[in-house]
Amino acid sequence: MQLTLEQILVPPGQQLLLKDISWQQFEPILNEWGESRAGRLSYSNGWLEIMVPLPEPEKDKEIIGDLVKIILEGFLVDFEPLGSTTFKNEKMTQAVEPDACFYIHDYAAIIGKDRIELTVDPIPRFSCRN
Repeated sequence: MQLTLEQILVPPGQQLLLKDISWQQFEPILNEWGESRAGRLSYSNGWLEIMVPLPEPEKDKEIIGDLVKIILEGFLVDFEPLGSTTFKNEKMTQAVEPDACFYIHDYAAIIGKDRIELTVDPIPRFSCRN
């Protein structure tokens, strides 16, 4: 029996942990779920975690993100906010979606990019996860 992603329901505040998921299985899941999903994905060495945040932490995330932007702008620091962008590296068999992230030191290297490739692009210097 094979499940489809439409059959998997994770209530807000809960998580689903799947084991023995290969990178080749993970990539289509990530692509099929797309960019406008409510859940966050985290992948590490065959373990896939699907988590749907509660509204309260999401509000906190927005407040903290806005505060970081105000502070950086106040100190005239250039930055590029990327929100909850998915960062993945097949060689390391790792993928993570922070609640919010900011490129600060290397912001110029990623401006205008549609996709971040950690094999060539720098990692963000500031990120937070609830």
